[in-house]
Amino acid sequence: MKKLLMALLVLGVTSSVQAQEYRNHTIKFAATGQEGTPPVQGMHIFAEKLRERSGGQLNTRVFANGALGGDVQVLSSLKGGVVEMMVWNAGNMINEVRDFGILDLPFIYQDPEVMDSLLDGEVGDHLLEQLPAHNVVGLAFWEQGFRLLTNNAHEVETLEDIEGLKIRVQQNPLLVDMWRALGANATPMPVTELYTALETGAVDGQETTAPFILGSKYYEVQQYITLTRHNYNPQIVLIGKPFWDRLNEDEQALIIDVARETAIEQREISRRAQTEALDEIRAAGNVVTDVSEEQRQAMLDTQSDVINEYVQTFDPELVDDVFNAVGYSVD
Repeated sequence: MKKLLMALLVLGVTSSVQAQEYRNHTIKFAATGQEGTPPVQGMHIFAEKLRERSGGQLNTRVFANGALGGDVQVLSSLKGGVVEMMVWNAGNMINEVRDFGILDLPFIYQDPEVMDSLLDGEVGDHLLEQLPAHNVVGLAFWEQGFRLLTNNAHEVETLEDIEGLKIRVQQNPLLVDMWRALGANATPMPVTELYTALETGAVDGQETTAPFILGSKYYEVQQYITLTRHNYNPQIVLIGKPFWDRLNEDEQALIIDVARETAIEQREISRRAQTEALDEIRAAGNVVTDVSEEQRQAMLDTQSDVINEYVQTFDPELVDDVFNAVGYSVD
């Protein structure tokens, strides 16, 4: 798969010196994120670049706000050829390819530039190579940023403050185990149901990035935001294999090239958006609390059993590469 992707990228690079065949296609590109959030901004950038570089032949319709369903539903639609593309949290692919769970290991990722190096290098290649067997193709890694905790019960400054909070989590077993180890009552549910659950008090809180908190208006029904930085969220851009296999080599090469070119711009947008979103949330009257490095370490310490359990199920070389890069060691 890696050799195929490299070959396709070479084809894309040489586009200026040889005629290429682009047929007319319309791509439905889905996400559960709200308009204005960095992943959805990336979708629009991708759509415009692809249209321009294909001479108007490859057109993309962006469906944000969960318009085509929740993430699990859209992934199924990709495999069935009903939807062509999606972007979602890369770690959630653990339910398809176990090794993707390494991206959701809690608290160990604190440097986005290190993540760029991993995902644009051999670690990313190793993960992408495994996807076609699951009827999807991975094009690129974008970014959503660091996930934060929000709740409507009380300010969270310490590990003890998390105890007993009913927190909505993604439908991902690793993340359920993570929050349980922190003392929370982890409640998986689709993000499309979350705002109502927060508004009615069905859950006390949730965890996502600052731009998503702002774009989804969670700050309207959540008083307290805590900068836990418990997960770093790469986003994976996926294309359904049924559609992919109908594309010719020129079309495939261009789509990969544009997705990876967009990644550079999208990550920059995401990193600026974190600070800007928090400024707006503070201005709206919410309590934004950072945690000390001592408390963040205490939270990491609760995760040793979770990390140890899951890394046993990942490729050992992958684990070594990641842990060496981030400076983490298993006790």
